[in-house]
Amino acid sequence: MDWFKSLSNVLYVDLTRKTFWVESREDLFSKWLGGIGVATQLYKEEVPKNADPLGPENVAIFAVGPFTGVHHLGSKTIAVFKSPLNNYFSESHAGGRSALAIRFAGYGAIVIKGSSDRPIYLIINDGKVRFRDGSILWGMRSTETVGRILREVSPGPGHRAIMRIGRAGEKLVRYASVITETYRHFGRLGLGAVFGAKKLKAIVVVGLKGFTIPDISTYRAVYNEVYELAVKSPAMKKYHDLGTAANILALNSIKALPTRNFSSGSFEHAGEVSGEKLAETVLARRVACAGCPTACIHIAALREPYPEEPYFYKMKFISYDHEPLYSLATNLGIGSRDGFLKLLDAVEEEGLDAISTGVVLAWATEAFSNGIITEKELLTKPSWGDFESYIKMVRNIVIQPNEFYRTMALGVDEVAKKYGGLDYAISFNKVEPAGYHTGPLYIISLLIGSRHSHLDSGAYSMDQELLAAKKPLPTPQEAVEKIIEEESWRQILTSLPVCLFARGIYKPEMVEKCFKPLKKEVSAAELKKLGREIWIEKQIIKYSEGFNPLELRIPKRVLETPTPHGVVDENYVREALKYFNLVVNLSSKLK
Repeated sequence: MDWFKSLSNVLYVDLTRKTFWVESREDLFSKWLGGIGVATQLYKEEVPKNADPLGPENVAIFAVGPFTGVHHLGSKTIAVFKSPLNNYFSESHAGGRSALAIRFAGYGAIVIKGSSDRPIYLIINDGKVRFRDGSILWGMRSTETVGRILREVSPGPGHRAIMRIGRAGEKLVRYASVITETYRHFGRLGLGAVFGAKKLKAIVVVGLKGFTIPDISTYRAVYNEVYELAVKSPAMKKYHDLGTAANILALNSIKALPTRNFSSGSFEHAGEVSGEKLAETVLARRVACAGCPTACIHIAALREPYPEEPYFYKMKFISYDHEPLYSLATNLGIGSRDGFLKLLDAVEEEGLDAISTGVVLAWATEAFSNGIITEKELLTKPSWGDFESYIKMVRNIVIQPNEFYRTMALGVDEVAKKYGGLDYAISFNKVEPAGYHTGPLYIISLLIGSRHSHLDSGAYSMDQELLAAKKPLPTPQEAVEKIIEEESWRQILTSLPVCLFARGIYKPEMVEKCFKPLKKEVSAAELKKLGREIWIEKQIIKYSEGFNPLELRIPKRVLETPTPHGVVDENYVREALKYFNLVVNLSSKLK
């Protein structure tokens, strides 16, 4: 099959009517490439302005692109939906096998519409969608168990992906995740709650089809060139050897590692939960996403004794990286590797986003110590480092035994507004942040980023580069321009889509070269222009949904705790927000 025609197929699934159909959307894929570019346009078509994120009018869109199954590290699936955490257009990215499964099933995108009247799961295979009763799976805590069961329903060859939710999604926790292949996640912004509201327990995708590359000889040369960079470049070696867990000691050394609810930038036990120490003591193996030779997924082995059974042990395998190490270790004052892994395992079993969960737990710990909430609400007495109490709290966020935990399930912003302690409730646009406290550019990027993520523009690296070069901070206006420029280019990378760990490989000239064997002539300059256009499209949607950068809350705590650049000046950040607002308004008028 022709690579572009198969990419242009969009599968629509209506959960309300239990129907499906396929449309050729060459109009979208020819202009917007794929991934986030196409998903943004599909969102515009499908989601009305005032849609309830947990209502049937919301959609879950999964999109891949021209590099999926073609070039190395083309391993990401882009999910787009309206977030139940903050009510804005949102996106979440995941690796694993889902991208290749969708692509080799013959689709460039899947649009999940409506809501089921009963728990179901979907099997997408051989050009069909089967709607299966999911009642027996509803309420299962262990996402691994769900995965094992679902693997049995689609035996045989092909690229197969299983995307499913845990109990957190079923209970509509606003930061519930969707797990894929056990060790990868659509983690941020509550896609799991969207699945739960739709009564959708899981999606199984099996890809058996193929497609032809127009210019195979040119393709082989480019393929080999990218492969050499992927396995031999220093940046990719870092991801293979220690993964992002290497950030723990690096950030701690410059006092940029969030600790005990961002009250400090350094953790006295950082060495015990560092990537280096984990590799020495608990690392069991490395795993790669489909289509990637790097193998950056690091999996720890946790050895636990069976109760009252001496000399008998069970082994659990738990994937870790920098973000859960920050959110569930340093930011909670946990210096025990086993304690961290046990807490992370509880979070994974329930299907929660590790980042948001850790930030909510950190706020609760501080609120308890300040007397704002009591044991009556918490049903335990948390203290920094007490992973056993945190595990109880994780279960209660899902079970929701009282009003306090029902509010905790809405995110740190909502629980702090109701109970107090808003000054140390760390969220940006109601989204709990990733694990960096590097300086003002990072804070600005969290406030204005279209994905609400540290990976929108990687501004934490910009702060660190300025520090290493001993350069002064740019003006607020220069900072915004720098952030927008990088974020605009990343719209291209996530439209291809490729893993953002490979951003050092897929520079504009390399992307241009990689398109040549596909007989798609596109210049580096045209790609940059398209990236900016996709970025503007996303801003217009967010503004239409009520986003206003001039009214954003900046957590007081992040303005009090010193960064490597010192204490961040709120006026500097506010000036940046004013300039950003001006840029978006002008860009929208010119469009």
